[in-house]
Amino acid sequence: MNNDILKTLYSEQDIENACKRLGDQITTDYQGKNPIVIGVLKGAIFFMTDLVRDIDLYMDIDFIDVSSYHGGTHSSGSIELMKDIDIDVKGRNILFVEDIIDTGRTLKYLEDLLEDRGAKSIKVCTLMDKPEGRVVEAKADYVGLEVPNEFVVGYGLDYVGKYRNLPYVGVLKPEVYSDK
Repeated sequence: MNNDILKTLYSEQDIENACKRLGDQITTDYQGKNPIVIGVLKGAIFFMTDLVRDIDLYMDIDFIDVSSYHGGTHSSGSIELMKDIDIDVKGRNILFVEDIIDTGRTLKYLEDLLEDRGAKSIKVCTLMDKPEGRVVEAKADYVGLEVPNEFVVGYGLDYVGKYRNLPYVGVLKPEVYSDK
């Protein structure tokens, strides 16, 4: 897998530092609020696991799964709800945990979904933000790292289900996916 990586963008230490910084800020901001922390599957599992260990609060945890890439390197523009959350969000403070915000479509879809269900507040924490990829207005409240408009994998991010288990974030060599 490492041979398929053009360059490393963020090391394990960079990611650990980002998790600690974000966890401290969320702990401060959510004192006494008992948020529901919702991880967006599958990409956010590594980040969410590390992040919540750095948050010193009572919280509920749930997961939601949506798909827009459908195995490719670009968002299809069509969002499909694959797995819904189990917790009622009405009147609750929600913190979405995302691996990356790229086009913004998934985030907008999720925010609208939970707003319609009566969430008290909705904030977003993302490990990585790719502002150059936006096609709709979307903004995270907590951003760990900014990434360039390149195809990145590792630490939860994948290409056709592969590379999620890399302990760092790297740019995938174009030849790996360009003929697909």
